[in-house]
Amino acid sequence: MGNQSPQEGKAVGEDSVALLSNKVDPAEETPHFISLRPKSLKDYIGQAEVIEALSIAIEAARQRKEPLDHILFHAPPGLGKTTLAHIIAGEMGVNMTVTSGPALEKGGDLLGILTHLEEGDLLFIDEIHRLPKVVEEFLYPAMEDFAVDFIFDKGVHARSHRYRLARFVLVGATTRAGLLSAPLRERFGIFRSLDFYSDEELVQIARRSAVLLNVEIDTDGAYEIARRSRGTPRIVNRLLKRVRDFAQVRGDGIIRKDIVCKALELEGVDEKGLAVLDRKYLKTIIDFYKGGPVGIEAIAATLQEESDTLVDVVEPYLLKIGFVNRTSSGRKVTEEAYRHFGLPIQQGLFR
Repeated sequence: MGNQSPQEGKAVGEDSVALLSNKVDPAEETPHFISLRPKSLKDYIGQAEVIEALSIAIEAARQRKEPLDHILFHAPPGLGKTTLAHIIAGEMGVNMTVTSGPALEKGGDLLGILTHLEEGDLLFIDEIHRLPKVVEEFLYPAMEDFAVDFIFDKGVHARSHRYRLARFVLVGATTRAGLLSAPLRERFGIFRSLDFYSDEELVQIARRSAVLLNVEIDTDGAYEIARRSRGTPRIVNRLLKRVRDFAQVRGDGIIRKDIVCKALELEGVDEKGLAVLDRKYLKTIIDFYKGGPVGIEAIAATLQEESDTLVDVVEPYLLKIGFVNRTSSGRKVTEEAYRHFGLPIQQGLFR
């Protein structure tokens, strides 16, 4: 912060809030925009243990008339971390400010947001594992003592001033919990991991979303979308919208299994839910590295993709369905993946 005064810090903060965060009033809705997010815990489908734990924590906080503990959600993309943050803000009746780790480049960015939070407000930081170290250090006293320290002057003339913040709730979301530093991770009172959804839960989500989108879907159609959605609600909703378009233009507007199959074939999504990048990832290991083991950086270089994209987006589902293994010497494709592609299994490859 250097020689910056609290007033100057606040001026910088006003710009930071405008540029780096988005304050959301849970009561506000855009009339022409249909949100498929559930608005309350009772409407949330799946993650039963997480929902029960959050219900208890929220009710206890209401009874004590105080903010919740800080919350950290860990899960692959699309499993509901952001949705749960919106629901928590709605259940507590507070405003929500949204930002992300990469957007907060310096301490002043975070400081501007923190000083504008009101009592009980919720601050949601997506990709919190990507916070720069200097910004993360600002969070420590803010989370623990609801205060930030300003440093004036330098050297022997340095002095500090503590600025008190309103008590707020920080909800962090990460796909890589292992990349969070121990001091930051330990300041969260509630730490919950979200798991992939079952086909039955995804069918419920598909049916609910179809009602909101005012499109008719039969049981087989909903199941076909669900089983190709990689255990992920976000993908269910994305595929549902594409199938809706196909049914409207190439069918009678009703989503049935045959329509789903044709629409998703056009989208490049196969019967296991594998998309183009998933298949390229697996075929790269099979064709270029004889099934593995091979390091993630080598795979990323061959595919010309970021290794983080492969680790965060591609691998979690492939690991879940048993198409790839992580070993001490690298990634290795399994027999199931060979069978999926109809490829002969080399004798002794999996012994």
